[in-house]
Amino acid sequence: MPSSAQDLSAPKTAEAPAAPDAPGATGAADRAPARPTGWRYVTRRLAADRWALAGGAVVVLTSLIALLAPLLTRALGVDPYSYHLDLLDPSGVPRGPLGGASTAHPLGVEPQTGRDLLAIVIEGTRTSLSIGLGATALSMLVAIVLGLSAGYLGGWWDALVARLTDITLGFPHLVLMIAVSAIIPATAPRVPVMILIIGLLGWPSAARVLRSRTLAIRSRTFVQASRAMGAGGLRILTTQVLPNLMATIIVFTTISIPGRITAEAALSFLGVGVAPPTPSWGRTIGSAISWVATDPWYLLVPGTALFLVTLAFNLFGDGLRDALDPRTGEQR
Repeated sequence: MPSSAQDLSAPKTAEAPAAPDAPGATGAADRAPARPTGWRYVTRRLAADRWALAGGAVVVLTSLIALLAPLLTRALGVDPYSYHLDLLDPSGVPRGPLGGASTAHPLGVEPQTGRDLLAIVIEGTRTSLSIGLGATALSMLVAIVLGLSAGYLGGWWDALVARLTDITLGFPHLVLMIAVSAIIPATAPRVPVMILIIGLLGWPSAARVLRSRTLAIRSRTFVQASRAMGAGGLRILTTQVLPNLMATIIVFTTISIPGRITAEAALSFLGVGVAPPTPSWGRTIGSAISWVATDPWYLLVPGTALFLVTLAFNLFGDGLRDALDPRTGEQR
């Protein structure tokens, strides 16, 4: 039989796969789908964390309540400043169970005044959240300026910022805030004063973290290349260092908000925070302490609101930190 016939009748054998380093060959690593990176990857990981999503939902809802507080109280037909003395017994305790809860006052009324407790909590959300967010923004602004400049410039400025940080951390913050709040004139607007006091005392921890991160980024190759090409220090800080610190700044901001909210609550609880009759969670809790034996519902409502919002910010902050931290990328 001719050799051509033998070639046609012989079974065809599979061709050997090309070597991975052969020209035009595609390795298994190239065929495997690339793992998502950047904010898309962060969003996917955050969406997989149910506790973080629950915390984020509560944060969004609380923010909407704070923004729309006047509209909500008007739509619900409640007012945090109107007295309803007819709903109280002679001793000042609300008539009926659950603090005098009714269809007109779903969460009951305040002892001694009869003000609607739902309206007080809604307006208190506006006050407490605005102070917490404002103080956090101020403290993070100071921390970013001092932490980045100290870590990048070094030398005497780094030493000065380090000593200033140690001095600020050495002060008993609550005692200092009480002392400063007590000497502020009663006619001064209390919300801006509270933001200023809490914000200016809350920057040292964030500044230390940002300084250490800046020291690490300053020695990276891309920063040294920008410096060799003649880029100025301010340009390097704003275009090279700061973008690489955004994840740290976002996480630190998120987990710092609960502390600022509770600081406002503590000052208002001690009577040196928001002045009456402005509603505030801390001031309401402070007033409720003296009524806890006869009307525990008065303490439970604002206390639960403060607890839930603080827990929600912590859950969302923890989830965001895990999503932004590449070292935990395969742990979920």
